[in-house]
Amino acid sequence: MRRFLRHPSDMPVELVLRRQTFVPTQRLHNISLGGVACNSSRGFRRGTAIELRIPLFGEQARYPGVVAWCRKQSDHYLVGIAFLDEDTLFRARMVEQVCQIEHYRQQREQESGEHLPIEVVAQEWIAQHAAEFSHASLS
Repeated sequence: MRRFLRHPSDMPVELVLRRQTFVPTQRLHNISLGGVACNSSRGFRRGTAIELRIPLFGEQARYPGVVAWCRKQSDHYLVGIAFLDEDTLFRARMVEQVCQIEHYRQQREQESGEHLPIEVVAQEWIAQHAAEFSHASLS
């Protein structure tokens, strides 16, 4: 299995089928760029052309990929989405980093009971997690 960033479950995503045809399993074995793992209310077949959308960031946050794997959980599915080119992977990883920082900011604010400037929280998160983030832990 490839390495996939785990999208924070408290930040909604949409998985939308693309009109492109199913990607053969043989081709999936050659995809080595990695991708994102996120929760979905439905399952998808491996190789299904899909678009990951993150509504929080507007219409520009759309990332075409394919379903690399899909695992049934107790009440949802965990879906691994592989990106097929380096530009899409890079853009998706940058947005995922912003999602991780925002998730961290919300946790820190809940713990401290006060508003924290995003710049301060971002620097703190980067100091703690940037190295592990660049290597994307297994989902």
